[in-house]
Amino acid sequence: MSERRYPLVVFDWDGTLADSTAVIRRALQRAAGDLGYPVPSDEQASFIIGMGLRPALEHAVPTLREEDLLPLTERYRHHFLAGENEIVLFDGVPEMLASLKGRGHWLAVATGKSRRGLDRAFETLGLREFFVASRCADEGFSKPHPGMLHAIFDETGMQPSQAVMIGDTTHDLQLAENAGAHSIGVTYGAHEPALLKAHRSLTLVDSVSALRHFLETNA
Repeated sequence: MSERRYPLVVFDWDGTLADSTAVIRRALQRAAGDLGYPVPSDEQASFIIGMGLRPALEHAVPTLREEDLLPLTERYRHHFLAGENEIVLFDGVPEMLASLKGRGHWLAVATGKSRRGLDRAFETLGLREFFVASRCADEGFSKPHPGMLHAIFDETGMQPSQAVMIGDTTHDLQLAENAGAHSIGVTYGAHEPALLKAHRSLTLVDSVSALRHFLETNA
């Protein structure tokens, strides 16, 4: 491996690499409506992106009854799968990943998606080849618990100081802080810049091209 300040670069998926925020938000809102619960606002529905599914649903639908958790989960998945074909990568993502890999970085994913969902996304969007490790919400603790990054560090043999976590939500940035890693916030995803600014990130960037430039210059 080349000598790099951050030899391990860990990406969130939804809202960071994949332009999926609108699909997730709509699926959650429709699922809540299907079961007769108050429909979360766009802001409420966007805030939960990146969390594991159960904590996300419980946060977005605070009056959710335990007996409705499974039906709400099923309706959410129904609506998400119905819109999944709309999801595309943000412009420049494959080129950025190829550049980072070519520079000697190891790339990983830490996501609130399920393992099945991430594997499906890897196949449909064609990015599996770039990543040496990945961790999903159904394999342990949900963000911002540091477990996802700790598992990736164990798998890759990296230390927290050697890693940078990149994400579009406060859950991602808090995950990095909790795990002792550095972070970069992207402002083109689910959370507003004002929320991201409350965390100790290396920087905030507003596009994939700006992210690539920062990484190639500083990582």
